[in-house]
Amino acid sequence: MGGEEVGEEIGEEAGSRRAAYRYLGICVLTMMISKSNLLIVAFLQVTLLGPTSAADSKSDECGLASVYSTHSEATASAEDTQPENFTAAHRSLPFGTLVHVDNQKNGRSAIVRITDRGPFTSGRIIDLSQVAARELRISGLTQVCLNILSISEN
Repeated sequence: MGGEEVGEEIGEEAGSRRAAYRYLGICVLTMMISKSNLLIVAFLQVTLLGPTSAADSKSDECGLASVYSTHSEATASAEDTQPENFTAAHRSLPFGTLVHVDNQKNGRSAIVRITDRGPFTSGRIIDLSQVAARELRISGLTQVCLNILSISEN
């Protein structure tokens, strides 16, 4: 191997290394941007969904939540109840209303969309889909508080 060939090989290796570092830098920068965006989204959720004063922290309704059956069935809004959708039944809220549900026992929360009427058992205020119940870690009847986020105009 001549000196010229060794120099070319070292130059190629240095170029490859620079390209690898550049790629790694781009990946790290992309991760930082992604984490930054995630933090911004989390901040906006806390800011927009969280109470801004003691007066705002009052819930719209509190009571017992129950869980929908595990199979799909038609609802009063003509949508099928799907266990994997964050949906719920409420006696009076308009269909499409978004409700923030807080589990009072463990502090977990979820946002559900009203698609059905019910529950029709005394003392209960909302029936939750399977996935919403899992998110809230509800297996039976649980004390919850509801906050209306938006009411559908339909």
